Amino acid sequence: MPQLIFINLPVADLARSIAFYEAVGATRNPVFSDETAACMVISDVIHVMLLTHDKWRTFTDRQIPDAQASAQVLLCLSQDSRPAVDAVVGRAERAGGAPDPTPTQDHGFMYGRSYADPDGHIWEVMWMDPAAVGGEPK
Repeated sequence: MPQLIFINLPVADLARSIAFYEAVGATRNPVFSDETAACMVISDVIHVMLLTHDKWRTFTDRQIPDAQASAQVLLCLSQDSRPAVDAVVGRAERAGGAPDPTPTQDHGFMYGRSYADPDGHIWEVMWMDPAAVGGEPK
């Protein structure tokens, strides 16, 4: 079995967050979802657990930071092309997210943009020329 990643994010409005993540391409796994949490499937190995603040507090007594005012992590997902990067950011914006909270990066062989979800969690979206992965940018 491949190693899986579960990203846990505290959210203020679970229904709004589910709708947002579905709009950017995730699907909800009802087996691991209830009125306090939703498992959003990004890929076969990447899952985002959206947790109400009350549910989040059952995992840690640390304060939930205001992701609109601070950032502890930048999450990054790859895409197959530059247009796909722009499409994801566009879908996020139309769904109520904030486009480009971090600077757009265009290095020719690598292109990246970002969006913030309704709670302020920043997702970077990037494409890299497959030739560059092997260390030989075009």
